[in-house]
Amino acid sequence: MAITISSAFDAGNIRVVSQSDDSAELEIVTDHMSDFYQWFHFRLAGGAGREVTLKITNCGKSAYPDGWPDYKACLSIDREDWVRIDGTSYHDGTLTIRFTPEADVVWIAYFAPYSMERHHDLVSTVAALPGVGYRSLGKSLDGQDIDCLTIGEGKLTVWLYARQHPGETMAEWWMEGALEKLTDPDDPVARVLRRDCTFHVVPNMNPDGSRRGHLRTNAVGVNLNREWHAPSADKSPEVLCVRNAMDADPPAFAMDVHGDEAIPANFLAGFEGIPSLTERQSRLFALFSDTLERISPDFQTRQGYEIPAPGQANMSMSTTQLAERFGCVSMTLEMPFKDNFDLPDELYGWSPERSKYLAQACLDALHAILPELKAAQPGKARKAEAVA
Repeated sequence: MAITISSAFDAGNIRVVSQSDDSAELEIVTDHMSDFYQWFHFRLAGGAGREVTLKITNCGKSAYPDGWPDYKACLSIDREDWVRIDGTSYHDGTLTIRFTPEADVVWIAYFAPYSMERHHDLVSTVAALPGVGYRSLGKSLDGQDIDCLTIGEGKLTVWLYARQHPGETMAEWWMEGALEKLTDPDDPVARVLRRDCTFHVVPNMNPDGSRRGHLRTNAVGVNLNREWHAPSADKSPEVLCVRNAMDADPPAFAMDVHGDEAIPANFLAGFEGIPSLTERQSRLFALFSDTLERISPDFQTRQGYEIPAPGQANMSMSTTQLAERFGCVSMTLEMPFKDNFDLPDELYGWSPERSKYLAQACLDALHAILPELKAAQPGKARKAEAVA
């Protein structure tokens, strides 16, 4: 019996170029109206008990070719538990996945998927809890809701948002962990956070890209995290509605949650190059980063992105735009597709569970710096004009 491969489902992405009984040549499909591609997610049937060889042949021209060396693909039988495939290798632009399936139907993905069905389960479950408010901030281009959950009753406004880049599914696993902690009635840290802060949580800013199996863009090939200086209803309504909501309740603290293809570590990116950078912002960002590093062995500050020169920040990105627009402490959290090489897990690599634990550590760090954050609050949040 020959193997069969399909991806016609939520977040699926692969194209079969050719195949034989136990092997196949595959290609990742580009995001619609875009050249970006790296996310894959497909089902393999009919291979139980015999070695299967899959070659994804167009990886060399993907969005981030540096993401393939030392990478291991993810495998699941039940779509709940995702392990890494040891027989993953990369050479000359081809990712080879060689393994022996234990079941007749298995699932293979770039990272453990976070489906739109699971997203709806998350939103409906959390929205039904005491003390949680729900609203749709607007609609995506495909007509999906941009869901926002509000938790807490404090004066300090916190915005948490994720999956501007839909293929970075660890970001919504992080959100699941954050929401579990924030809504725990017995967690003392969560109780203080709910008392002192009001959280606005957007678990998925790009539902269209998520459902379509995109890596980085929305339904019309737009990278949402390059739209924050001038979002539009026709190209980036997802950003427009979220930024409008932030204008109505400006953040004192904001975190944009992402995944990085190449760097095998968890790290933060800040706002160092914005035109109106203040000592207060820099000090609080450093305090949060140092606190998180002390709390979590899965976080570090040695590796990360290059820091822009003064006045040279990319103001189309959310973290820099919010820091300039509101004078807040904003940041981008990046998690690895590969693993945290400082604390590796040979079976799972970086995983949904570890993403959720890191979310909880981030909230612990936020709690730890609350006195300084509240004391350093400017009299009124700065609502600057967007800087191009």
